[in-house]
This record gives sequence, structure tokens and C-alpha cells, in this order.
Amino acid sequence: MNIDILAQYLFSGLIYGSIYAVIALGFNIVYNATGIINFAQGEFVMLGGLLTHSFSAVLPLPLAILTAVAITAAVGGLLELVFIRNIGKLIRGKGSVSGGSGGGVMQLTIMTIGLSIGLREIALKIWGEQVQTVAFFSGTESSSLSIGGAHFSPQLLWIMGAAALIFLLLTGFFKYTLSGQAMRACSASRTGSRICGIKAEAMVTFSFILAAAIGAAAGAVTAPLTQTHYAIGTGLAIKGFTVAVFGGLGNSGAAVASGFILGIIESFSIIIFPEAFKDVVSIVLLLAVLFARPSGLFGSREAGRLKEF
Repeated sequence: MNIDILAQYLFSGLIYGSIYAVIALGFNIVYNATGIINFAQGEFVMLGGLLTHSFSAVLPLPLAILTAVAITAAVGGLLELVFIRNIGKLIRGKGSVSGGSGGGVMQLTIMTIGLSIGLREIALKIWGEQVQTVAFFSGTESSSLSIGGAHFSPQLLWIMGAAALIFLLLTGFFKYTLSGQAMRACSASRTGSRICGIKAEAMVTFSFILAAAIGAAAGAVTAPLTQTHYAIGTGLAIKGFTVAVFGGLGNSGAAVASGFILGIIESFSIIIFPEAFKDVVSIVLLLAVLFARPSGLFGSREAGRLKEF
């Protein structure tokens, strides 16, 4: 096998690794704020792609993406307000989503699976079973860039650039803005943050809004290359969760590195296994990490901590 083919596999791994990393960031934001594993995160990616497809027919593409991100973010906040918060009160008899027993957190995590199914069925009713596309941000489907003998779509640069920008913006948000610092304070000590006048419940809602917006942005930027449809979210949620666990739940910096590691491993795995087994590789990797190192390769953070992003 020559170096050009290996480089081609590497670029493919970087594409999917970037997608997985961004999805894992959404998982970690909600997990750090609530202790919940939000399996609806994949549906936020799906909504971002499908809404971008619909709005791009009547709006310029940048405005279509912003509209899709805004609507998906609103959906994320609505799910927390209507379902997660109210059911959390019933389960624990308290007003805080993340307070109370671990059993409550588990039940709310299971609820996110139900919410993801509901979002998927709504998308099926609206967009049908057809695969939808979004115009390439630059060039066309047949356009390609070349490094050595490896060829890749210009959309790869958009995907990796968006992933890097999202991570940098989130890092700056949590470190330097009042809202980001308030979220970190609520994560570290909910009681202490309330004493300081911070509304912890509002910060939990904002974590869902932020995670949904990140997922929608990922869906919009990847849709031209991967295309999108109503059922794409489930597989992406599994991959994002795998990356989050692989790096260590709550450790968002490690999620980025783990995303690239998983993407590259999957890409090169087709040298040994048929391409149909590519998804099996990630599942086996997840099980191996859970068995050998439950805290993840880089170590997970204690639930509810956002001391560093």
C-alpha cells in the first residue's frame, strides 16, 4: 500500500474525527452541568443539517445556517424546560435537575433517549425518508484539493475549521465571560452559586441550549459532505458518546483528541476489516475502554465540574 492511499485514509479520519469531537463537546457540556448523558445530542446534529437544507432554499447559505442553529438551540432549551426540569422535579422532589440521587440522573438520561426518538419521528414527518443535501460552502461535489497524491474535498477544511473555532470559542466563553464563569460556578457548587445570586436552573437550561447550538452547527457544516436524513442522529450520538467516554466524560479537551483518534482508527480499520465493520470497531473500542479504564484514556472529571474547559 503506497503513501498516497495512507494519506487518503488519514484525511478521511480527520473529517469524521472532527465531527465526532464536536458532538462529544455537546455531550460534555450537558454532562458537566447536570450529570446527564444527553442522547438527543445526535438529533441536534440531524436538525441542524435538515433545517439548513430547508432554509437554504429561501435564504443565503450563511443566514440559513444561523437560522438552523438558532431554531435547534431553542429546541434544546425547550426540551430542558418542558421535560428534563419538570420530570426531574417529579423524580427527586427538588427544583434542581442535577440534585438528588444517581437514580434520578439515570432516569433522566433514559428520558433523553425517548426525546431523541420523538425528534426523529417529527423529522420523518416533516422531511420524509429522503436523503437531503446542502450546497458545498466552496467548490462543488467534484472539486478536490490535493496534498501529494491524496485528494480531499474543500469542505474538509470547513469542517475542521468549524471544529477548531467551536472549541476555541467555548474555551474563551467558559474562561472569560460572566455567563461561562457562572456555569462553572454552578457546576462546582450549586449551593454556593445560589448564595452568590446565580440562577442554577437557568444555567442548566443554557447548557442544553449551548449543546444544541453546537450540534446544529456540526450538522450544518458536515451536511454537504455526508448528506443528511432523519435517522442520521442515532449513529452520530453513539460515536459522540464513544468519543466522550474514550477521552473521559466531562473532559472536553480530551474529547477533541479522542475524536481524531477514533476517526483515524476507523478510517484505517478498513485495511483489515470490510467497510461494513467500521462501526463495530468504535463499539469494540468503547467496550475495551470501559473495561480497562472506565475513567477514559485521559481521565474523566467529576460530574458537575467545569473548572477548566
